[in-house]
Amino acid sequence: MKIPTTLKHKPVIVSENYENVDGRYAYDTDAKGLSLGLAQWNDRGKVEISAKVWRHTGEKWSRQSEEMPLHRVLDLAILVCRAKLHFQEAYRYEKLYNPEKPVIDRVGLQGDAMTVAVCTDNEKIDEDIKLFSQALSNDDELLGERLHTLARILEEMGY
Repeated sequence: MKIPTTLKHKPVIVSENYENVDGRYAYDTDAKGLSLGLAQWNDRGKVEISAKVWRHTGEKWSRQSEEMPLHRVLDLAILVCRAKLHFQEAYRYEKLYNPEKPVIDRVGLQGDAMTVAVCTDNEKIDEDIKLFSQALSNDDELLGERLHTLARILEEMGY
């Protein structure tokens, strides 16, 4: 299915077969494509690149398609990696985290730091963190393949 090029987001680099590789939803997903392109919120003279997940209902392109600036895509990748790293050692804690110190890390970015923490405001955190940990474990092969690929590409880029 071809990603539309007549909408406000202007695709430049695309993956039009994303539905075939969308993790456990592969071949049965409404996420039909990914694109990197010119952001829909661009103002005259100010151009930003965004990433977009293109969703299709079977009838039409969905309003639930998501567009994000590239730095947010990378920030989410950092958050996923940091969470995954936490859960490699979380078994050491009775509740899979230290309630006295719910902050897992502060990741330095742009002169400040992104705080990565367990959401203790969640009333059911003790139950939800166990479910999260199990889901992360269930998806280990799926995520691991993507992380290895990302690591290889980053190495090729000199990072």
